[in-house]
Amino acid sequence: MKIPETVERTNAPTPLRIGLIGLPDSEILDVAGPLSVFSTANACRKEMAPELGPLYSVELIATDPSRVVTCVCGVSLNAQTDFRACAGEVFDTLLVGGGFGIRRLGEIEGFLPWLAEQGSKTRRLGSICAGVAALAAAGLVNGRRVTTHWRYCAEIAAKFPKVNFDPNPIFIRDGNVITSAGVTSGIDLSLALVEEDGGPELALDVARNLVVFLRRPGSQAQFSTTLTLQASDRSALRNLQSWLIEHLHEPLTVEDLADQAGMSPRNFARVFARNVGMPPGKFLSQVRLEFARRRLEETDHSIEQIAESCGFGNTENLRSTFQKSLEVSPQEYRRRFRTLNPASGGDFSGFHISSSLQPGGSTFL
Repeated sequence: MKIPETVERTNAPTPLRIGLIGLPDSEILDVAGPLSVFSTANACRKEMAPELGPLYSVELIATDPSRVVTCVCGVSLNAQTDFRACAGEVFDTLLVGGGFGIRRLGEIEGFLPWLAEQGSKTRRLGSICAGVAALAAAGLVNGRRVTTHWRYCAEIAAKFPKVNFDPNPIFIRDGNVITSAGVTSGIDLSLALVEEDGGPELALDVARNLVVFLRRPGSQAQFSTTLTLQASDRSALRNLQSWLIEHLHEPLTVEDLADQAGMSPRNFARVFARNVGMPPGKFLSQVRLEFARRRLEETDHSIEQIAESCGFGNTENLRSTFQKSLEVSPQEYRRRFRTLNPASGGDFSGFHISSSLQPGGSTFL
């Protein structure tokens, strides 16, 4: 997958007007996450440079005339306005949150025409989770590369064949359109906008206050490669994960993995591919790449140290893998995606894979 180019900061006057559309039956984090990022950016900017004033003017926009945004968790949010009251107004940035209200877009009279008009005027347009379906239904992302939550991506893509859906990244920027995978990735999307608008120092301060990572690259996959081992119903493969992380610096072979799993190489390759969805050799290469990317993002280690610690053997193998998989050199990847204060520490013992969610066939629309 090609790494997107970095974007330039805007010189537009502030405060920048941001509209966040809350659909009925919203996932509350799709709405609350971005709202928290933008409001925290204002608070942090006030501390850092009070003479500049707030960076954002943020409005939650409801689709119901009552100006109430219902959430699937049972909580309701009071919006500042509803879309009908925004006719003729212009936003700097307009974001559509996800929610099961996507199923009823056609029932919200006047909403899609309003969104189409607004989308043609706003400087930036975006979505969180299934909110991308609203952008697609309004004809705003035809020919664009976009993403959404992995669980619904195939189904939404089937309904909008003119849109180029990619289910892998946590967020994608294509021109002035930025779309995210959903739930917590809306925070990543919003932090990227803060960094673009207010600079990296402000974005870092916001991330620290919210106790989140400053930057997960948009190209980062929604699922960690090693997560696929946890999804296996075979304990031998699940147990292989921790061993693999501890021995990643070694010149491992498929035979080594098979021996650790207590299987013959032939049987291991067959069982592994059936349970994980790829041959063990390819899996090992992707794990090495995943860990190398994290080292480049989060540490000051040299390219030589990273190549050795991740099992590439030498820098040329590391460079070749990055160019083939990401179309970018390790040095350029680090320049684009490293955090401002990378950790100087050493091993992978803190690497944690969370999650019980697995790709599946939930029906959304």
